[in-house]
Amino acid sequence: MTSYTLTSASILSARRLALAAGAVLCVFATTSLPAYALSEIKREELPAPAPGPDDQSVPENAVPMPDPIAPPPSSDEPADPSAPDEEEPEQVEPEEPGAGTMPDLDPNAPLPEVVYDLSRLPEPVRRMHGLLVEAAKTGDIEKLRPLIGTGDSAPQLSFGDIGGDPIEFLRGLSGDTEGQEILAIIEEILDAGYVHLGEGTSDDLYVWPYFFGIPLDRLDARQRVELFKIVTAGDYEDMKTFGSYIFYRLGITPEGRWAFFVAGD
Repeated sequence: MTSYTLTSASILSARRLALAAGAVLCVFATTSLPAYALSEIKREELPAPAPGPDDQSVPENAVPMPDPIAPPPSSDEPADPSAPDEEEPEQVEPEEPGAGTMPDLDPNAPLPEVVYDLSRLPEPVRRMHGLLVEAAKTGDIEKLRPLIGTGDSAPQLSFGDIGGDPIEFLRGLSGDTEGQEILAIIEEILDAGYVHLGEGTSDDLYVWPYFFGIPLDRLDARQRVELFKIVTAGDYEDMKTFGSYIFYRLGITPEGRWAFFVAGD
């Protein structure tokens, strides 16, 4: 058994030898000399590795070999129970429909009460109703901006992403360039009667016009006249396909927050 004693001089000599070998390799890489395979380098030219303290089987001048690469387990082999379980993909909950979506109206259920008396509204609802009507009558769509709010308190204006400024979105819905048609629609539907839907639940809302909460085939002659103040007879025929009112409607929460102003089904 051969015993090795490393001194500072031998360590320094080994480092110098490694630096010199690196320099030789750089010269080989930048000149036109032929390249040598690792097997063509004489073993006596390689520095002997220092054996570990417990290694008694490595012969002198041996070149250490890397550990063998284990082949990947075949698909037929059982999975290693000690391996961590793969994380399951996160389940994305579907978005709940907005408050302005059409209610599931039972044609045989009692009809909600149609109310015209604004004094029966809770004070916060009556105040928001009045502010919206006042803003609409000015003809300036910017007057709606203070009533819209931001973040979660903002009203739903579409069933998709409005893509930017809510006032500009409303202006774009209008048939004119100033948004005055939309203001006229807001004023017109807020002049109609309203219904109180979802009372005592998380969906508690006051909604204008009341047609939103009543199946079209249950409107009487007088109510259809009121409907034609907002939509045309052609619109009415189209709505009968859906069985419900799908033109613009506006909702306010009992706390007086403007909840939605949307059209469609």
